[in-house]
Amino acid sequence: MRWSTIGATLFFSLSALANDWPYLTAATAPFRPPRLEVEKTGTTDPGYLFIGPRGNEQSGTAALIYDEDGNLVYQGPEEVTANFKVQRLFNQDVITFWAGDMMKLGYGYGTVHILDNTYREIYTVRLQDDIVTPDDQPRESYIDLHESHITEQNTLLVTAYNITPHDLTPIGGNPDMFMLDAMFYEIDIATNEIVHSWSAVEHLDKIPLEQSKQGLGEDFGVKENPWDAYHINAVERMDEGYMISVRHFWSGYYVHNNGSVMWQLSGALGEGDFEQDESAGFSWQHDIRIYNHTEQGLVMDLFNNANTPTEQQGATTGVSLAVDLENRTVKALRILSDSDDVIHSVSQGSYQLLSQESQHVFMGYGSISKVKEFDADNNAVFTAQFGVDNQVASYRGFKCPWKATPFWKPAVVVQRPSSDTADVFMSWNGATEYDNWAVMSLPTPDSTDSEVLATQQRTGFETVVHLTGVKSGGYLQVVARRGDVPLGTSEVVGL
Repeated sequence: MRWSTIGATLFFSLSALANDWPYLTAATAPFRPPRLEVEKTGTTDPGYLFIGPRGNEQSGTAALIYDEDGNLVYQGPEEVTANFKVQRLFNQDVITFWAGDMMKLGYGYGTVHILDNTYREIYTVRLQDDIVTPDDQPRESYIDLHESHITEQNTLLVTAYNITPHDLTPIGGNPDMFMLDAMFYEIDIATNEIVHSWSAVEHLDKIPLEQSKQGLGEDFGVKENPWDAYHINAVERMDEGYMISVRHFWSGYYVHNNGSVMWQLSGALGEGDFEQDESAGFSWQHDIRIYNHTEQGLVMDLFNNANTPTEQQGATTGVSLAVDLENRTVKALRILSDSDDVIHSVSQGSYQLLSQESQHVFMGYGSISKVKEFDADNNAVFTAQFGVDNQVASYRGFKCPWKATPFWKPAVVVQRPSSDTADVFMSWNGATEYDNWAVMSLPTPDSTDSEVLATQQRTGFETVVHLTGVKSGGYLQVVARRGDVPLGTSEVVGL
């Protein structure tokens, strides 16, 4: 069965902002990130929440980090982002994200940014290749938003979409139409050199267009609006090749290093190279990941959307599958869904196994502006919402341990409610390691002599101290500390 493409803009390009969702403000920063509505009903794994919302306040459209209580920890520059998370590179924790332009069909052109634990950008990864765009205009980089996965070899796996002329008569079109070729690349992070590339349209014998679940639609097949037959949205290294997720075929494919398609695991019962039990079906999936791979089998995790903007199959779930490679069978290990909050996510989404030990899973619901954590018994123990459903989206959502001390100084703003009082507002965007503030007075801006006026425990993103008996004409600065150890000192400001 094939579904129509009409209306399937996948909520990547949101024409109207969802201004009716509450947002956070601060005296020390111009940010307006969405307020998190948090519900915690059980024990959770440690970590911060990483999202990249779009559709909310423009000044909150950015890479965002929150703690579990809903406090903002970090906001990056105002830009459309995807895949904001912590990864390992050269044995160090880094944060990575894609930033760029999104097309209405749900792909994009952009770059991948890699930051260290001071938020300095240490690598910027770009892709240059023979890629055709809808307007024939060149781009600085052709990396698509869907994937930016660092491998154990310290390379970067990314996706790309290339507009390709093709004969679409087999699926009801005509000979001179256009489609999107689904491609992936492995890129050397340090040099931006292409290590490996693969194109779906070069393997029509193994991935025939007739098997696509995505209908052509009457307005599609032209260069400005090409048919998205495949929609590749995840890729990772596996054995002697790669595992790719192809949403519009409801399938994961194992692709050998030589480019050959070795096998297809389909979510449609009776299709592909494996026999599935009835509970192992999935459709319109995202974020296929592989664990515990041996010659005999593997575990495949994925985000089962089960829906599109024009077709509803059922509840969106997290799915973990036991794949028997010898007998070519698939059985469901886990099906994750919150019975008190049934979700139908029509696009995007992620499934993250937080640890092998706890077996907790963190899921981002894409077009539905929620993230959830499930425990080993498949119970939802944490939910956070950051916008109006189907108006605010985050391509994926992650939970990651993270320690950072920014290279920039803490921020301080002084407000004077009266002639002898002062409210001191303090924040340090992105800092995770300090737990209290010291407010220091100085006789002159360049003085090395200072006196502690007050100390205050950290309270969320921004902390405020109310001072009394303060005369005009003095100076102060604030110090972010862990215990009594100073970690960062602000500029000196006047009273």
